Amino acid sequence: MTATSDSTDAEREARRLAEAARAAASRTPGFAGELFLGRFRLDLIHPRPDPDPEAVRAGERFLTALREFCAEHIDAPLIEREARIPDEVVRGLRELGAFGMNISPRYGGLGLNHVYYNRALAVLTSASPAVGALLSAHQSIGVPQPVALFGTDEQKRAYLPRCARGAISAFLLTEPDVGSDPARLGATAEPDGDDYLLDGVKLWTTNGVIAELLVVMADVPGSGDHPGGITAFVVEADSPGITVEHRNTFMGLRGIENGVTRFHRVRVPGDQRIGAEGAGLKIALTTLNTGRLAVPAVAVGAGKWCLRIARQWSAERVQWGKPIGEHEAIGAKLSYIAATTFAMEALLEVFSEMADEGGGDIRLEAAVAKLLGSEFAGRMADELVQLRGGRGYETAASLAARGERGVPAEQLLRDMRINRIFEGSSEIMRLMIAREAVDPHLKVAGALIDPEQNFTAKRKAALAATGFYARWLPSLTAGRGQLPLAYGDFRVPGHPDLSAELRYVERTARRLARAAFSGMARWQGGLETRQRYLGRLVDIGAELCAMSAACVHAERLRTRGHRDNGKEAYELAHAFCRQARPRIEGLFTQLHHSSDAADRTLARGILDGTYTWLEEGVLDTSTEGPWIADAPPGPSARPNLHRPIP
Repeated sequence: MTATSDSTDAEREARRLAEAARAAASRTPGFAGELFLGRFRLDLIHPRPDPDPEAVRAGERFLTALREFCAEHIDAPLIEREARIPDEVVRGLRELGAFGMNISPRYGGLGLNHVYYNRALAVLTSASPAVGALLSAHQSIGVPQPVALFGTDEQKRAYLPRCARGAISAFLLTEPDVGSDPARLGATAEPDGDDYLLDGVKLWTTNGVIAELLVVMADVPGSGDHPGGITAFVVEADSPGITVEHRNTFMGLRGIENGVTRFHRVRVPGDQRIGAEGAGLKIALTTLNTGRLAVPAVAVGAGKWCLRIARQWSAERVQWGKPIGEHEAIGAKLSYIAATTFAMEALLEVFSEMADEGGGDIRLEAAVAKLLGSEFAGRMADELVQLRGGRGYETAASLAARGERGVPAEQLLRDMRINRIFEGSSEIMRLMIAREAVDPHLKVAGALIDPEQNFTAKRKAALAATGFYARWLPSLTAGRGQLPLAYGDFRVPGHPDLSAELRYVERTARRLARAAFSGMARWQGGLETRQRYLGRLVDIGAELCAMSAACVHAERLRTRGHRDNGKEAYELAHAFCRQARPRIEGLFTQLHHSSDAADRTLARGILDGTYTWLEEGVLDTSTEGPWIADAPPGPSARPNLHRPIP
């Protein structure tokens, strides 16, 4: 079999696994899904229901206590300097109940809703991104979520109270040679009577160095009574055969306890399996929905911190006779940080409320929020460094040592960089969103563009597609975006006219849907290989989601008597929408006028070694060794670095 054939088979298997893992409980399109189809369903996000008063009181009480704790006990410079969160901080967070923020009171947790859980993560990020990562990894993707969603009653009673009391948990999916391609998962869980024997190596196990409980994904060989497949297990971290071989260090988030964990013939009782055999990927992806909402929460916390520092510095620093914030170039950066923070907070609030309401499918919304949060947080941190100039590039410790205010701007830039990589890189998120966005098309025309389908299947798909597109395509020609009086609720005297922004969203959503259809008609089944084209479509849709949320959030603040009758919120929403429009128009232009073809040709030549002459004249300072370490099987002679916190 040729390498090309091997690659095709591997891609086909990866797609099969991904499709099998997609949640099937709710297939009702949400706000984002409808938007990608050209349907601007403002009614799905506006007006928003009033929050539950008791949930608000409980959430505000906890946020007050959390802010006080962070201000008094979290020493961010110490965490950065020593690359470790002090044990007393972890114990204090346990006493505060922070490890059970989103665990039901029935199991000893605080039971915060998504809105307040994410607000708490924003607070923690402003205090120390490493502490925020500790608690997010524990609750958003660690043991509490998969057990709460898929565990048995016995598992919930056994593990959730422990997690709420502060038994730290970790999520173990990634392997040295497996990132976003689950078909290549190497860890195995071999059935042995009623138990399983777990073998394999897991990489980048956030919290894994100090965790008491682990969620581990492993492949169960199919045989006899075992259907097999990728399966999820709760594993006690002190089980014989588990070794933490290395504590990883990174450019940012230096306080996180992230490592390499080896499993050698680790016996896992059958009652510690979560869900059925083969359900592991579905469990992982469903769990990540909540985890992905934690990333925009981090972005909001970072944005608010950036805005405060930028405002204070720009008002105090004087150049050419006036504060630098009064210079247009710097003022534009201030406007970007403020408007983007407002839009991210709006998106997070709206989508968190949708998650709290339950019943809807928020995979697309969570993915959009994660993608935007990742990208926006990095840009805001970068703008802050640029705005601060040399002091932005200098470390906080160095600034303080020479008598100036120690502002960790460069640290925030390093800390935020990981958001575009973990829990689904930006590239993978765009492909995932694109797959969800075109799902309705694939349902009616999938067989038509699938080269493996026979003539009968294609004929049946053609008939179904004809009926669907006969109804759908005419709906993309006109809509409320052409009506000047549409969205009148957002036209308030003395305020910017947000109805104009919503009309733009409606018109542009239909334009986006036409572009998606054009791509499918042009490339058919080959559209999935046009990743940059799909990525631009996704970025357009994500920006439209953020514009919509910003307008809705501003109107809600106005109706609830926010400052100056909501005028300030309207101004922030208006500024964000005006900033987003050129980005969107640029993406549309690149759909048909881009360097994609030239880049593909050049990339093939680079991989073939055509341009190695361009690399001459410099030194390779990397160390010797394989690109990916393929550790040999068997117990390790290295000391176990697992460090449980008492």
